[in-house]
Amino acid sequence: MFNMMKTAILMAAITALFMAIGAMMGGRAGMMMALVVALGMNFFSYWFSDKMVLKMYNAREVDETSAPRFYGMVRELAQRAQMPMPKVYLIDEQAPNAFATGRNPEHAAVAATTGILNVLTERELRGVMAHELAHVKHRDILISTVSATMAGAISMLANFAVFFGGRDEDGRPVNPIAGIAVAILAPLAASLIQMAISRAREFEADRGGAEISGDPAALASALDKIHRYAQGIPLHAAEAHPETAQMMIMNPLSGGGLRGLFSTHPATEERIARLMALARQGR
Repeated sequence: MFNMMKTAILMAAITALFMAIGAMMGGRAGMMMALVVALGMNFFSYWFSDKMVLKMYNAREVDETSAPRFYGMVRELAQRAQMPMPKVYLIDEQAPNAFATGRNPEHAAVAATTGILNVLTERELRGVMAHELAHVKHRDILISTVSATMAGAISMLANFAVFFGGRDEDGRPVNPIAGIAVAILAPLAASLIQMAISRAREFEADRGGAEISGDPAALASALDKIHRYAQGIPLHAAEAHPETAQMMIMNPLSGGGLRGLFSTHPATEERIARLMALARQGR
């Protein structure tokens, strides 16, 4: 519940930032132009994201015949979550990882690397796939698309100001120094909020996945194992398409330190600690 509230607050914050920057640097006309362009850019991605990402990763669809245990596991978890059965895919990569995609629960897909099937126990894998189903259930693809749209619109407004000079609602030129400062800082602020939304959704998917599987400790154990293995085994498809790394259960491209502010995923240690707290509570 806390992470859902946090997401709502952050979505409100990025919307308010867009409105404020729009009024200051583009007026109503510039604001609407930036929003329409950003919507157009992200609509295609939202509608066809599943097909595009699965093709990028050379994912192959499996069924009860080609991968009976894995497919059966996903089916059992989907039934527990009272969700439609998603399409199931495998990716021939050694790096242990998994992701979910699709615009809604009726048009969803879950994918896992062959590496994660080899590294995790069946109990741990069950926790991971429950996490991915939680993303689908919470419609996180829609949430990430909306936040990306707003962040993109803010960046466009900043670019308008740099190249054409910002103007307020009454058409008066914006102070040049203020305009430059906003043009630099606004996209940065939007990016920080967008990443914070993504991290909140990961926490919520951890909680939701633990609820679906009924085994928070299994997901915690899986995250610890994936984190350790991922340090030495690169996910080649993610390196070729870094924009997709945010979809993974663990970002294979993330770093520590200040870069954590721009990370799409929370620190693994904190995720594990929260899951173990749920396990101790018997949830």
